[in-house]
Amino acid sequence: MKTCSVLTLFIFIFFMACATSDHPVEEKAATEAARQWLALVDSARYQQSWEESAEIFRKAISPEGWQKQLERARSPLGEVISREVKSTQYATTLPGAPDGEYVIVIFQSAFANKKSAVETVTPMKDSLGLWRVAGYYIR
Repeated sequence: MKTCSVLTLFIFIFFMACATSDHPVEEKAATEAARQWLALVDSARYQQSWEESAEIFRKAISPEGWQKQLERARSPLGEVISREVKSTQYATTLPGAPDGEYVIVIFQSAFANKKSAVETVTPMKDSLGLWRVAGYYIR
């Protein structure tokens, strides 16, 4: 019985590891948009990051408010040392957001003054079909 349970668990893990996304094209495009947007933030081009974000993002915070939040949150961390995609998840609904196409991209990141951080970037597809960041959270 124990062997059967272990075998079942192994098969489950194998199939989960082999599972592919139902939206690989969207996830790839959104991840690239997230990386480009993060490059703006990394280089302290906060105004440009705000301008290139999704409309829902720009309506939620002023450029000045965005700059203040980033200076408070990112400046103490120092320079980015590394950033790797940990996971991506396509979604059409998110709490507190209008229905649409979103990809939640989770990065495992390291900074000069914080060796391990998790950055969550959520691009959404806009009316022109472009992926623009609608949310950013770092912990």
